[in-house]
Amino acid sequence: MREHVQLMDTTLRDGEQTQGVSFAPDEKVSIARALLHSLKLDRIEVASAGVSHGEKEAVTRIHDWAAQHDALDRVEVLGFTDHHRSVDWLVSTGGRVLNLLTKGSEKHCTEQLRKTLDAHLSDIERTVEYALEHDLLVNVYLEDWSNGYRDSRDYVYRMVESLAGMSLRHIMLPDTLGVMSPADVAAAVGDMCSRFEGQDFDFHPHNDYGLATANAMAAVESGAAAIHTTLNCLGERAGNVSLAEVAVVLKDKLGVKVSIDETKVHDLSQMVENFSGKRVAANAPVIGTDVFTQTSGIHADGDQKGRLYQTELSPDRFDRRHRYALGKMSGKASLTKNLEDLGIELSEDNQAKVLEKIVEIADTKATITPEDLPFIIADILESGDYQHVELLNCSITSGLEIESTASVRIRVGEAVHKSSDSGNGGFDAFIKAMRKVLEPGGFVFPELIDFEIRIPKGGHTSALTECFITWEDDGHRFKTRGVHANQVFSGVNAAMRMLNMKMRQQNSPDDDSRPLDKPE
Repeated sequence: MREHVQLMDTTLRDGEQTQGVSFAPDEKVSIARALLHSLKLDRIEVASAGVSHGEKEAVTRIHDWAAQHDALDRVEVLGFTDHHRSVDWLVSTGGRVLNLLTKGSEKHCTEQLRKTLDAHLSDIERTVEYALEHDLLVNVYLEDWSNGYRDSRDYVYRMVESLAGMSLRHIMLPDTLGVMSPADVAAAVGDMCSRFEGQDFDFHPHNDYGLATANAMAAVESGAAAIHTTLNCLGERAGNVSLAEVAVVLKDKLGVKVSIDETKVHDLSQMVENFSGKRVAANAPVIGTDVFTQTSGIHADGDQKGRLYQTELSPDRFDRRHRYALGKMSGKASLTKNLEDLGIELSEDNQAKVLEKIVEIADTKATITPEDLPFIIADILESGDYQHVELLNCSITSGLEIESTASVRIRVGEAVHKSSDSGNGGFDAFIKAMRKVLEPGGFVFPELIDFEIRIPKGGHTSALTECFITWEDDGHRFKTRGVHANQVFSGVNAAMRMLNMKMRQQNSPDDDSRPLDKPE
């Protein structure tokens, strides 16, 4: 097992084979720069040669940037055994590294290419020689190697013996269809590394059986020099192996050095989530929104008394922080943790009342966030402390192909105001009407980052609508929630919560212990 293992990310090539995912040139360039510069990844694979004009534009821009930052050898492009076509395409983009796709199984060679191994090797040699003549660095993929090794090892051995004399950097061993188990990987990769000592082998796992991370571990333990990954497990079918999972597992479980900045993993994951349109599961290891959230009150109590439920997989490593969920399994310790974050102090009696209310709300399966706490507290204490802005009346009208309008009557402090405006939808009209009242007094609206509407699973047309809005205010992100039978008014309620949270902060400018929120 090697002390340092390279990570090669293929989000921009293999990850783009995910159903429905196609990155625009600007998106590709942004992701490539972030992977190399911010995350400090060893290598990236960015495209397949000759796919489209847009692809060529993106790859050229990536190569231009990489050349300026001494990173050209870390940017790779998939090419084909077509003699000059792929090589010429790569050279025209300013590229330096060709990942040549070859057939790693006898069935693929004889049935798909309809060629003998000798004929295929002749095509490979001709393409490699042409690439070397153009000063390219060449790696070789053995497509469907996992099945090829299982079905005809002699074919694989003969192929690698021939490739060994072609001045290649890495020979890549893909589990193309994700069929291997960790035991299979250990035996096969171990055999390849010992049989062809001195040759660097990459392992390219897919996750069809949910074994990709375990298979990556087995490959490294057996001598693999590099593992191929994608961000957010993008890839065909069940996807490729997760970059975040592999990086953490190799470091924590095998003691292997990997070259990434862990604090940037979550940011990169969110970037790819936004560009791809593919949501990351909330419980996805390392990068999921909920993976550093404790739900059980027992766990919160243990953490409070001695960090009893925390591990080496700390959120601090990834520039994130622990959260303690509020729900029917919450205990006093969970509530205390959230109150501390908000800078709120309550008596023992009032804490018990608030906790009882939280459990009551959770029994209806409603989502409770830390941002809801001030409102739950206000309700329990029958206090108006957090009702700085009150919506007294609101009428919103919408029509097909006409602007929506909103008329509001609101109380701000002791004053009552009326306002109206129109906009691109009812929510937009409402926000504009509120701006007319609040902005002249110096109130600064935060930027709306995300707007999500949903109803409970299995709900009917009459179900309550739940709206979550993510805001950004002076670099801090926070989320508010609104519930209403009408979709527009659930957004209105979420916006009203935002207004009251900001008003509360502005009305307590000297109280630094009660920030609006902390960034994740």
